[in-house]
This record gives sequence, C-alpha cells and structure tokens, in this order.
Amino acid sequence: MRNQKMYEADDKMISLIRDNYDLLQMLGSFGISLGFGDKTVQETCENNHVDTYTFLAVVNYTINGYGEFEADERISVPTLLHYLEACHAYFLDFQLPYIRRELQESLDERESLAKLILRFYDEYAHEIRRHMKYEQKTLFPYVQSLIDGQPANDYNVDTFSKHHSATDKKLRELKLLIIKYLPMDGLHNNQLTATLHDIYENEVWLRQHAEVEDNIFVPAIRRLEQLVKQSDVTRNISDMVFKAGTGQNSEALSDREKDVIIALVQGMSNKEIADHLCISVNTVITHRRNIARKLQIHSPAGLTIYAIVNGLVDISSIE
Repeated sequence: MRNQKMYEADDKMISLIRDNYDLLQMLGSFGISLGFGDKTVQETCENNHVDTYTFLAVVNYTINGYGEFEADERISVPTLLHYLEACHAYFLDFQLPYIRRELQESLDERESLAKLILRFYDEYAHEIRRHMKYEQKTLFPYVQSLIDGQPANDYNVDTFSKHHSATDKKLRELKLLIIKYLPMDGLHNNQLTATLHDIYENEVWLRQHAEVEDNIFVPAIRRLEQLVKQSDVTRNISDMVFKAGTGQNSEALSDREKDVIIALVQGMSNKEIADHLCISVNTVITHRRNIARKLQIHSPAGLTIYAIVNGLVDISSIE
C-alpha cells in the first residue's frame, strides 16, 4: 500500500522513518548516520554530505512512485552511484548470507525437500551475485569514467539497459515453494514463518532497487553521456582550430589582441574597433595581422570559435 505523502526537504527526517521504517536500510546506503535528532531532511543530508534532492527523489519514488526523471538535471549521478554501490554491498555481503542462515536453522536438512529448497536458494544467490557483480565491474566503473569526463568508447548505458532484468523472480518462486509444499510445525514453524517474512521483504527491496536503477539512474546516466559528448565536440573543435598555432613558435595573445578579437566577433569594422578601443585604424590592422600570425586563423568564423572555446565571449551573445 502506498504512503501517498510527498516528502520535502524541510520535513523532519524522523518523520520519514516513523512513517516508513523500511527506509532505515536506505539511510545506511546513502551514508546517512542515525542520531539525527529532530533535524530536517536537508540538514541531515547536508551534515552527511548527501545531495538532498537526489535522496528525496529516491525516497519519494520508492515509497509512492513519484517522479519523472528523463529530463531532471537536478539528479546527482555521484550520489546515486554511491547509493547503488552501497546497496549492492548490503545485499551481497549481509542479506544473502543472512537469509541462507535463517533457512538452514528453519529446515531439517535431513529431509530431501529441505535440501532442494536450500539448493534452489543457492542457485538464486549465485544468479543475483552474477547480476550485481556485472554492474560493479562494468556499469559502475563506466559511470565513474563519465563523472571524470573520460568515458569508455565501447560501452553506453543503453547496452546495460537492454539487458537489465528484474532479479526478484526466483526469490518470489522460493517463497511460494516453501508456503505451498513444505510442512511446518512447532518451533520450525515460527522460524520458517520469520524467514518467509524476510524473504518477502527482500523481494520487495530487489524490485524497488531495480526500479530505481531503471527509472532514475539510467536516465541520469544518459544525460551525463550527452554532456560528456558535447564537451568532447567542443574540445575537438578547439584542437582542430588551434593545432597549427600550438607549435614551438606559438606566441600568447596580448590583452589588446584579445580585445580586438572580441570586437571582431561582435561584428565591428576596423574603424568601429579603433573608436571603441581608442586606437588608430592602422593599429587595429596591425593587431589583426599579429592575431592571424599567432593563431593561424584568418576567417571570422574561426575567430568566433576561438573566442567561444577560450571563454572570451559567451555563445549566447553570438548572433
């Protein structure tokens, strides 16, 4: 059942936990420590160096399915990456072994059906480890390379997304097998009922984890890929334009020469530049000649690109 409440930055963190106790594990994966008293969500996140908007996006989506993230540029990819890596560590290092121990304590391993149940669980655990290890070895390093601005050329998030499937199906099947076919009595009944409850909780957790990856993480990576590609294009244009001017004999532009470039990019004539900079037309011509020699750029379009990529003018100011 959905909570039907949209949590915001100025809500008390304790209110979120009181309404949704299962968020406790999420706090740990975000790296948020307990003991936050009556601090707000924003205060708690800031104290733990967690992006507040991203935390609330995951919380509200997980609880109620709130959020459209395809065009949401406010999502922090580093925060999400840290969260998902911690989720994997929690599930692989704690939850999988914990459920295995619970099953062992609940079942009589001398019975053939109990042995089959444990074998089924071990097959499931192997599958989930393989699934998460792939993300840890392939997807997460790729995302980090995007964050660093140096992505791998032979991979993208769509490759991951096409092959990303839910991992809770076998857990659901295990739960149903136990309920339908395994007789229980006395102490073992209580232990197995508790184990079934934990299996159910993990089934829900895995489904929510996959939905966060598909609906928040993947769109955020796509946006980051686009930003990195745009940066690469700008860098390539810069390299192409200035390759001829970066040799041993290249000279730095003077401040006055930069002023002349800015004026030229803005469409001023030689006389207008002379009046604007309080110099003679002949001096403007001399500066233009020196600029062409230093940069090996002779066209207005080339100078415009130079001015944009070197921060002399803003692209929005170019008509």
